[in-house]
Amino acid sequence: MRKTLHFFIAILFAASPGVLLAQTADTAVTLKDCVTYALRNQPAVRQATIDEQINEKNIRIGLADWLPQVSSADVYQHYFKGLPAAAEADPAALASGADLSEYSALGLQLNQVIYDNDVIEAAKAAKYSRLYYKQNTISSQINVVSDVSKAFFDVLLSQKQLDILNEDVVRLQRSLKDAYSRYQAGVVDKTDYKQATISLNNSLASRKETAEAINSKLAYLKQIMGISRTRNLTLSYDSTRYETESTIDTLQALDVNNRIEYKLLGTQKNLENLNVSYYKWGFLPSLSAQGNYTWYFLGNNISTLYNSSIPNAYAGLSLNIPIFTGTKRLQNLSKARLQVDRTDLDIENTENTINTEYVQALAAYKSNYTNWRLLKENVGLAKDVYKVVSFQYREGIKTYLDVIVAQSDLRTAELNYYNALFQLLSSKIDLEKALGTLNVP
Repeated sequence: MRKTLHFFIAILFAASPGVLLAQTADTAVTLKDCVTYALRNQPAVRQATIDEQINEKNIRIGLADWLPQVSSADVYQHYFKGLPAAAEADPAALASGADLSEYSALGLQLNQVIYDNDVIEAAKAAKYSRLYYKQNTISSQINVVSDVSKAFFDVLLSQKQLDILNEDVVRLQRSLKDAYSRYQAGVVDKTDYKQATISLNNSLASRKETAEAINSKLAYLKQIMGISRTRNLTLSYDSTRYETESTIDTLQALDVNNRIEYKLLGTQKNLENLNVSYYKWGFLPSLSAQGNYTWYFLGNNISTLYNSSIPNAYAGLSLNIPIFTGTKRLQNLSKARLQVDRTDLDIENTENTINTEYVQALAAYKSNYTNWRLLKENVGLAKDVYKVVSFQYREGIKTYLDVIVAQSDLRTAELNYYNALFQLLSSKIDLEKALGTLNVP
């Protein structure tokens, strides 16, 4: 029993992060966990997967016409006057002089397509149709990876801002205490501790605003992940690792063939060219083989109708030649060619759009990278300045106004630094998406 329990525990810990995320209310999850879970549960991705399955069924429906089609044609008729056609064709029945009023026929019919433009079109389109819906699923996955990643970084930014504001509140509370003590000692007037109170209240208000913003951003992250709103979500991150992963080779050349949107248009054009071919060869006849075996039953009483039968069987070929369709085929052919021309223009426009997106994403990344490097240096400088000014204030060298300015500069430097870091990470995702190199786990 204990071995079995250990076995199931091992299976639980071997489960994927997405599964554990769905089962645990307070799981600390990384960006990879969030993306993995979203790719399994996000409605847009699941819908794209279902679209693939629907398309596969449509392909099988179209290809089913290649298989033999077997049907049964059965009939029973009671004649009030006259003879059934089958009796008229049967000399023995006519010679009997019987009053035939009951007629029935039981038959099997087999039809096998040999050549038909519709089923050939379905067979040719199957390859490109599967590819199109597969690429559509990949497109949905890429969008999910991009959206979840940027929403994840947005939450982290607000959390880091909250941490900075918490530290700022602690510093301001300490400064307020020092200023009030110096006022009571008669060293300074009450202006210092009142200014300290104003700064503290402003920081408390900013902290509350940031805390509420985190809740709304977490709600959005849950939405695009496809996670229940009732579940708690705690994010796990390493700022040092994100700094390391924030760089990308900006000398990569843009290749539009890497973009999924471009690939989708290429596949769409292939399908439309097949449509042109379908109407182009639409004048060809359809040919099929047919076979039939029928039992005819004749009698003057239904109770004895099926005592004997008259068998009938045949096999042959059926040729259907479209001679004139009122120019319908030619109009459809012209329409299909226009659709190809329109897709060519979509491809041309998409190439231009992709190039613009790449240039904009590259410019934003370079700008954010430079901004991040400079603001990182500012944090260290602002910390040193605050330490020196704070010490000099306690020694009576600096005024409290200098302390307020130093505190404000430090808070601003730290907020700007993390804002720049997560903007850099987001712009990296945009650049990878523009290049068509954004990885889907």
